[in-house]
Amino acid sequence: MPVSDADTIRILVATDSHVGYNERDPIRGDDSWKSFHEVMCLAKERDVDMVLLAGDLFHDNKPSRKSMYQVMRSLRMNCFGDKPCELEMLSDASENFQGAFNHVNYEDPDINVAIPVFSIHGNHDDPSGEGHLAALDLLQISGLVNYYGRTPESDNISVKPVLLQKGHTKLALYGMSNVRDERLFRTFRDGKVKFFQPSTQKSDWFNLMSVHQNHHAYTETGYLPENFLPDFLDLIIWGHEHECLIEPRYNPEMAFHVMQPGSSVATSLMPGEAVPKHVAIVSITGKEFKCEPIRLKSVRPFVMKEIVLSEDRALKDVWKLDNNRVTITRHLIDIVEKLIADAKREWLSYQDEADDEELEAPLPLIRLRVEYAAPEGGRYDCENPQRFSNRFVGKVANVNDVIQFYRKKAIVNRKLTNNAELPEESILAQLSLDTVKVEQLVREFLTAQSLTILPQNSFGDAVSQFVDKDDKHAMEMFVNESLANQIKHLLDSNDVEEDDITEAMDHYRSKLEEMFAAGHLKKTKKAKLKPKPDTWDSDLDGEWADQPGALIHTDAEAEEDEDIAAIPPKKPAARGRGKATGTTRKPAAASKKTPAARGTRGKKKAVEEEEDENEDDVIMIDDDDDDDEEELFVRPSRTAKKPTSKAASTRTKSPVRKAPARSAATKQSKLNFSQPTTQRSPASGRGKKAQEPDIR
Repeated sequence: MPVSDADTIRILVATDSHVGYNERDPIRGDDSWKSFHEVMCLAKERDVDMVLLAGDLFHDNKPSRKSMYQVMRSLRMNCFGDKPCELEMLSDASENFQGAFNHVNYEDPDINVAIPVFSIHGNHDDPSGEGHLAALDLLQISGLVNYYGRTPESDNISVKPVLLQKGHTKLALYGMSNVRDERLFRTFRDGKVKFFQPSTQKSDWFNLMSVHQNHHAYTETGYLPENFLPDFLDLIIWGHEHECLIEPRYNPEMAFHVMQPGSSVATSLMPGEAVPKHVAIVSITGKEFKCEPIRLKSVRPFVMKEIVLSEDRALKDVWKLDNNRVTITRHLIDIVEKLIADAKREWLSYQDEADDEELEAPLPLIRLRVEYAAPEGGRYDCENPQRFSNRFVGKVANVNDVIQFYRKKAIVNRKLTNNAELPEESILAQLSLDTVKVEQLVREFLTAQSLTILPQNSFGDAVSQFVDKDDKHAMEMFVNESLANQIKHLLDSNDVEEDDITEAMDHYRSKLEEMFAAGHLKKTKKAKLKPKPDTWDSDLDGEWADQPGALIHTDAEAEEDEDIAAIPPKKPAARGRGKATGTTRKPAAASKKTPAARGTRGKKKAVEEEEDENEDDVIMIDDDDDDDEEELFVRPSRTAKKPTSKAASTRTKSPVRKAPARSAATKQSKLNFSQPTTQRSPASGRGKKAQEPDIR
């Protein structure tokens, strides 16, 4: 069959735009949205059929008004128009997009979409907070983006494709938004990731997938191996990694290609960010595809160089001098000046020739790494890094960190107290604050500490939420929840003596750490400002709960229910609150309870009140505290009955009435889905067969 434009789907592929990065910087504040605007302008100029974004559209989980404005402005300027979209939607959009409007945006009769944008979320713009919404949900509800590839359950993932067709070319667009790498590794290993395929004409579909995970094995389980993905895929668009490897690389083991477009803005001064930034237009015809790389012209130039002073010929024998600071500083200034000139020359080289005379290169990013270890008996006297960098104000964009001094350490054998293996010294020497993960720093710091109440691994996760996601309440919620868990555990344990309290708390802390490591405890959740009403519209579909008092669970509440499933239910008799009808409670200002008082909970109320008056260390909890504690510890009797099988567990949702049928102009046809025959895990290679029946 001859190839024609009517049978070719042209897709502009980009990842990691990070709109909003460093937006308060007076020099670099507009870099991120300018490069994103260039990407969207390329989509309009090249007349592509669709745009595919593989995560981290925004740099912050809660983007600023300026960032949201610039993104919406670019999308509306370049994606709306009278040109008809030639893609035909064949799958059920309600399963693919799960929004208030269950259709793809270019089939909406109220807006004119010429170029649809499909996007998954990354680790920077993932859903969180009340309603478990992401910034992409706002763009989808406004008709600007089609947000697909959601992962509401990180330990039970179903990946269903968006089925599109143009002419004789059929495209199955898969997407899996970011999941914590260690947890996703375990989920794949346990065979709990299911991929669905069209039930008819499987061999005719071009299978394209976008993911947003670590591509390299930074730790043993902190990445997504390529051989975990099914071998029926044809092309993988890999987000999250910022180094641009735009040419598709063939994986002979899995028989698919992998493309890593990289970021469109430099968010750290590392070697991978210095690679020229590109996007690509992928043209798919039948089962074949070709890639056209396009270099971005608006990206600020970035040049990086690394030198070793002891090997530099210009500084030969300088280490023998007592005062060599001036000589070294002059030499390093000359190197930086040359790097600035090279950066400007390179930037002008790939601009349009007609505009070369009018264009002025933006201030470049320069990073000079200097290894200053001197031979034995000598030393290099180096200037303060910030003072050195400030010499180039008006010449570079990063005026505070142009130079980075480091000293090569001697190779020593070091071991942690738990006999964990450390990376090689050559790798540790290259690490900086831009690459070290917060969880790793916390874990290494707490290795030598002795914690009694706070679980160590949950502590690291809370710090990560505080630092990476700018969650100001993460640490507060973690500490309060840990203390509440310990208090509840001690109140439920009637046989714990006062001398054994410390040991019991330490034992329960170890139990919580084991539960977190096994995946039974979720990440630190956002603070809840107030409980939602019983008629809360959790699905955002305009339908309210029909049953008064029905439980409507958000994702955060569903995670909380799973966390509580492993904690024994609270015994009403052990609370010691005197809940008989008509009685008056003691105020919260009373003192704490003694073991003797705890042992007499079964006695009559008069005896309890007499002991409360005589004892000075009895705690009485008022109604307000009770409400707060119930928010943390939901009793099983107050929640919907949980299924016995974990695989069968689902969130309780409000009844939803079926939406009226759409007109014939916007009605979508539905195809059946079936699962692939194999699932992969590191231990079993091609693994076990999927058992779930077809989804219709």
